[in-house]
Amino acid sequence: MISPELLHGVAEYVNHRVAKVVINGIYTITDFDVKAVTDNVLALNYIVPVSEVSLITLVELKDAADIVLTSNPVNVPIAADHLMLQTIEVKEAQ
Repeated sequence: MISPELLHGVAEYVNHRVAKVVINGIYTITDFDVKAVTDNVLALNYIVPVSEVSLITLVELKDAADIVLTSNPVNVPIAADHLMLQTIEVKEAQ
């Protein structure tokens, strides 16, 4: 069993690594409404402006050196500025 303290520490590490969100490989977001760790979960809230993106097909989290940390293909049509909530849960594999 992995202790809750270690899981929290790994979530904090990931929090410090994530520097930006890149939408569709071209639109970069560095301002987060929320970027916080609770227990073993990193929560990211950010706005995707409709003036820049009308359909989200790829969401990537990158570090400051532009290394992709996560990559998620999606299909999210945008009709107005869109608040995104993205979470990363650190847990022990079963």
